[in-house]
Amino acid sequence: MKLVVVSAGLSVPSSTRLLADRLAAATGSYTSVDVQVVELRDLAVEIAHNFTSGFPGRALSAALEAVTEADGLIVVTPVFSASYSGLFKSFFDVLDQDALTGKPVLIAATGGSARHSLVLEHALRPLFAYLRAVVVPTAVYAASEDWGAEGLAERIDRAAGELGRLMEGLGSGAGAVRRAEVADTAGAADKADASVVVDTDTAAAIAPRSLNGALASADRFTVIPFEQQLAALRP
Repeated sequence: MKLVVVSAGLSVPSSTRLLADRLAAATGSYTSVDVQVVELRDLAVEIAHNFTSGFPGRALSAALEAVTEADGLIVVTPVFSASYSGLFKSFFDVLDQDALTGKPVLIAATGGSARHSLVLEHALRPLFAYLRAVVVPTAVYAASEDWGAEGLAERIDRAAGELGRLMEGLGSGAGAVRRAEVADTAGAADKADASVVVDTDTAAAIAPRSLNGALASADRFTVIPFEQQLAALRP
């Protein structure tokens, strides 16, 4: 599976890149991944040009494609003015809005003080929720005093484990089949005239005996024409 790491660190060396590398290495201990790092510092000029021209440069285009095709993401930003950096936000502004839909994402940030740790919850998590990504429960913040102290390694390991397991679950054959079935069902529901998507666990309890066999054959959802539902309710 392909894991893409987006680092918005500006300095060299960078604590943001260091945290990103540690998170990627920890994720690799839970599942087999090919890691690609996107350094936003190197793309700053092309990102700015993309806003004015509407077209990404070669390097930016490759980075956007890598993020879109990734099976999972680790995104790390330094904290500026109690939020993510402008460079970090600008990169995701030029990314296609649907590129992260359903994609596992681990969010992380670095800062000079532990007081800024809530940036993960009031800035990063809402951003990726808006982009319809699947954000892992554990986010990782590293203040200057956290390096070498107890606690950071455990948070990194816990977050990496959540990302690794989520990537495996969504990338497995069963997960892929389930996503395809849900997509097909949603498409059928959009096209069907006066049809609805019904949760089979609920429908089986209210449908007549003649419908139970059809419902039992579905994995999770099935489309039942509205007329058939009315017929089932008639005495």
